[in-house]
Amino acid sequence: MYPPRGLPPRRAKIRENVNEAIRAKEVRAVFPDGSVEVMPTLAAVRKAQDMGLDLILIAPTAEPPVAKAMDYGQWRYEQKKKQHDAKKKQHVIQVKELKFRPNTDDHDYDFKKNHAIRFLKEGNRVKAVVQFRGREIAHVDLGKKLLLRFAGDLSGVGAIEGQPRLEGRNAHLIISPVKTTSAPKEKSEKPKAPPAASQTGSAPALQTEPSYSE
Repeated sequence: MYPPRGLPPRRAKIRENVNEAIRAKEVRAVFPDGSVEVMPTLAAVRKAQDMGLDLILIAPTAEPPVAKAMDYGQWRYEQKKKQHDAKKKQHVIQVKELKFRPNTDDHDYDFKKNHAIRFLKEGNRVKAVVQFRGREIAHVDLGKKLLLRFAGDLSGVGAIEGQPRLEGRNAHLIISPVKTTSAPKEKSEKPKAPPAASQTGSAPALQTEPSYSE
C-alpha cells in the first residue's frame, strides 16, 4: 500500500546509541572475549559487525563512553525484562473511596470498615466520605462523628490525615496506612549445666536456703 500523495515517505526508526548512531568520537569497547580497548567509535563498530554483533552504548556519561559488542535483539529483550520486573515490584499507592450516609446502619458500616482494613493493609489510602442529601445537611455534626468513629476503629492499621473537612454537601476524611512493627523476640537463655563432678567421683554439695515459717 502506497502512502497518500503529498505526505513524506516513512523513515526507518533510528536506533539510538547503537552502531553509527553513537556520536562519541571514541569509546571504551568491550568485546565478548573479555577484551577492553579504547578506540575510535567507527573502528569499534566495524570490529563488532565483523563478529556479527552490534556496538551498543551502555554508559554514555563515562569518560570515555563505554560501549559493548552484543546482539541488539538480545539486549532489547533483557532491557524490557528488567523494566517489567521493576514495574512488578513497584507498588502504586491508590486512594480507595468509601461512601457513607449520616444514618448508615451497623451492617453497612461494618462491611465498609472491613474493606477499609483490607485496603490499608495493602498499602493504599482510604477516603471516607459522608454524603448529605436534602435536609441532612443540617446534621453535619452526625457525619463528622461517624468519620471520627470510623477512624478510631481503624487506629490499628491506619492514621488520619488532619480532621474531617466539609466540601459542599460532603464531609470527608483521609486515612493513611501505618507500618506495623513486630516486637523483637526475646532470646531464651539456656540453663547452665551443673558443675562437673570432681575426679574422685564425689557429687558437688547442694546449698539449700533456710525455710522461714511463722
